[in-house]
Order: sequence, then C-alpha cells, then structure tokens
Amino acid sequence: MGACLDMTKQVLVVTGGSTGIGAAVARMAAARGYAVGLSYRTGRARARQVVADIRAAGGQAMAVAADSADAAQTEAFFSEVDRALGPVTALVNNAGITGPVAKLDEITPTELDEVLAINVRGCFIALRQAILRMATDLGGAGGSVVNVSSRAAAIGGANEWVHYAASKGAVDSFTIGAAKELAARGIRVNAVNPGLIDTGIHAKAGMPDRVERLRPMIPMGRAGSADEVARVILWLLSDEASYVTGALVPVGGGR
Repeated sequence: MGACLDMTKQVLVVTGGSTGIGAAVARMAAARGYAVGLSYRTGRARARQVVADIRAAGGQAMAVAADSADAAQTEAFFSEVDRALGPVTALVNNAGITGPVAKLDEITPTELDEVLAINVRGCFIALRQAILRMATDLGGAGGSVVNVSSRAAAIGGANEWVHYAASKGAVDSFTIGAAKELAARGIRVNAVNPGLIDTGIHAKAGMPDRVERLRPMIPMGRAGSADEVARVILWLLSDEASYVTGALVPVGGGR
C-alpha cells in the first residue's frame, strides 16, 4: 500500500492555493503536519499571507508563482518544492476558474479555451508531475492526489456556467481513469465535488448575491464553507482513506 506514508515526510503541493478552498487546504494541511508548497497565478499578496500564517503557527510552507496551464512553470514549481521542502508526496489539484457567466451561445471560443486550459490542461499537467515523483515503479514512495472538481459537472451549469461544468466533467473523468491506472503504482486519486460554497468565486464572476440566491435550493438550507471542503480533502489524502481511490465525493449539502 504505497500511499501509506509517514506523516513526518509528507509534502503537499496545492495548486491555486492563495484563496478559497486552496488556501483552506494549505492552512489545514500544515496544521496537521504537512509541509506545503502552494502556487498562485495573480494573488501574490494573498499567497504570501497564507505562507506567513502557516509559518507563524510553526509550520512549513512556500509559495511559487506558476500558471497551472503552463507545463514549464508547473514543472519548475514542483522542482522548487522538491528542493525546499522535500520530495512531493501529495497533490491537491485546486487551480481553476469559472469563466464568464453566460449562456452557451454567448461564450466565445477564446473564453472556452481559457477555462479548459486552466481547469483541464492544468489538472493533467500537475497530475503528470505528481506521477513522476510518486509512482513506485519510478522510485517514488507512493502518494495521494485529490482533484477539486464541482457539483456543476453533474448539474450542468445551465444558463450560467455550462463551459465550467464541462471542464469539471473532464476532471471527474481524469480522476476515475487515473485512479484505475495508478493504483498499482502506489498512487490514490480521488476528487471532491463542492456545491455552493461561500467563497469569493461568486463575486469574482460578477454574482455577489449568488450564495444567498441559491441557498433555498440546498437541502441543508445553507452554503458550505471552504474549511468544510478542506476537511474532506484532508481525509482523502490521509491513511484513513487508504482503500479509497477513484471516488467522486460530493460536498454540496445534499444538492
């Protein structure tokens, strides 16, 4: 069971770790003993704050500017984490964008390309770097990967984010296929599918009222928090989930 590692040797990479779910994962993982390397594309000050918070609490962390859709930048990011913190043993593939709020006929090919580049290509690029470091047949010690998908993959995102939903459907497929392919190589691969989560993603997309507007549609009657998603991710990364791979775990309050 190659994914069962000594926690003192756990080094976690979090893509898109400066805000929202990624930042919550970084802080929570560090509190549980992981050394954390996080990437960011534009949120330099926020990423530095996450690192400062972790270090102030006695943990190890570093932040590296890297566009998740750029293979060379992502490879350099992983290499910097290797050098500074040790061999990468876990990955949270969190970097992603929604793209504009639009109906299908309003989405331009350029906008679609950007969403697919970050959400799909970026997922593949980071996963590939993780495999090169973790796979037991390549000399690695095994490891665990959690892809951050979305309930939109199942719901469809009609009239808002069909392009985003489609990209997360691809992430789900990556997760299922990779889990089957990598199980014998010591790597577990799972995904979380957050539903309505109260982060800045809604305001950034131009819908600051979205959480309150959609709240009545949630069986539990409220939006979730980034910390609630992070706790599920940390469980999937841990040895408590040692026989779990290929799972798509909804974190959506019943929706």
